[in-house]
Order: sequence, then structure tokens, then C-alpha cells
Amino acid sequence: MPQPDSPDHQAQLPSAQPRQRHWLGLVVICSAIAAGAYGWYSGAIVIPDRFNPWAPLDVMAPPDFLTGYKLSRTRSDPVRCLNALAQTKMAYDRLPDRVTGPGCGFENAVLLRTAGVRLGAPLSLSCPMALSFFMWEQHALQPAAQQHFGQRVAAIDHLGSYACRNINRGERSAPNAPGASRSRHATANALDIAGFTLQNGKRITVLKDWRPADAATPPDAEARMLADAHQGACRLFNGVLGPDYNAVHRDHFHLETGGYALCR
Repeated sequence: MPQPDSPDHQAQLPSAQPRQRHWLGLVVICSAIAAGAYGWYSGAIVIPDRFNPWAPLDVMAPPDFLTGYKLSRTRSDPVRCLNALAQTKMAYDRLPDRVTGPGCGFENAVLLRTAGVRLGAPLSLSCPMALSFFMWEQHALQPAAQQHFGQRVAAIDHLGSYACRNINRGERSAPNAPGASRSRHATANALDIAGFTLQNGKRITVLKDWRPADAATPPDAEARMLADAHQGACRLFNGVLGPDYNAVHRDHFHLETGGYALCR
């Protein structure tokens, strides 16, 4: 049997060195984090806004990995949302808060008169909805048009925004049936887009030019632009519904804020 001080006995004792190195590593990491946090708090370390999740949303900056968080945070605060909307240079008027019926009305909304594109009739939109619309037009729709046609979108054809009505579930759904769920349109948190007109006058419509993912024929430039605009909307709105969702949306994109994440 090995003696207490024999080499064989010492080899059987657990070494404390790996455990000491583990704790030393944790101390170093925690110290580095604490030093970095103090440096940021004291101003000694400056984090660029694009890497700072608490920096205000820059509506003109190209979207990155923090844009979704900053946009959501901005939309949730009425004052912060209006400040961001003022950066867009869109022409709009503040609308007074109002209730127009059970589950209908809006708060912190604007009447959008002109944007980077022609709109036709002005749009009543909540501030979060107007902000997401600008971000989509600026950072998704226009890049898609430039990529596939080498020119900008000059006008957007829409089917309206605010309307005191229920969710449209097809021919058998009554617009205002008692007990039915209200649409996001009922709170100015939705907008339906039917098509686009390019600078050269070319019109692209969801009804005519959309191609489902399983279509037998390859998508043309119009279909690819619509697909890119749809996917771009999914990054900047809470909910996006198109022709692949159901027949009710065969001729438009439904864009909304305030609901659950949905991209169909």
C-alpha cells in the first residue's frame, strides 16, 4: 500500500491547478466586462451608434442586425416614434386621438400626405405604421426596384389604411359582425398595397405579377421585385400577408404593426 508521501499517493490526489485556472479565467472575464461597462457609462469608451442597441434609430442608415430591435423600441414609445418620424422628411399632419366605434379609432396617428413616392389619397396611419412604411420604402422597396429595373418606384397604389372593420376572412365574413375580431385597419395599424409605378411609367401589380414559390414557370423581373419587396416588409413590419396566404390577399400586400410576427 502506498505511503502518504510516496509519489504513487501524490498522483492520486486531485490537482487544484485546472480549477484555479478556471476561476482565474472567470475573474478576468468579469473584470473586463465590468471595466468595459464602466468605460461606456463614464464616456471613456464610445460605442458607434450602429453597434449600440440603446442609440436612437437612424431612419436613413442601412438596416443591420440591430435595426429590428431599435425599430421595435422606437415604435413602442409615442414620443420616440414621433421624433424618428420627423427625420423622414415625409409630409404629414398630426391627427387628434379619436374613437369611432367599438374597437375602432387611433392614437398617436398622422395623416400622411406625401412620402418618397406618390400616394394618391392621403393615408391615416399610426406613428408606428408610418415609420415602418418609410423604412420599408427606403430600405426594401426602392432597392428592389433598382436591382431588377435600374430605376426607382415613383408611385404606390394602395387600397387604404384606416377603416373601422373586422378582419376580412372571405366572402362569408361580415364587415362588422358582432364578436368578430377587429382588423388592424381599425386602429390605423395596417395598409394594403396593390402595386407600384416605376419612373418610366411601367406598372407592376400584385394581382398580375406575383408568382407563387411553386410556380411552374421561372419568375420574371416583376415577380422577383415583388418577392423582394414582400420579404423586405417582413423585416420591418410585425405582420405581412400576400397572395400565398389566402385568396382574400390575391391582389395586395397587407402590412401591419402591433400584432404578432407573421410573414406569409
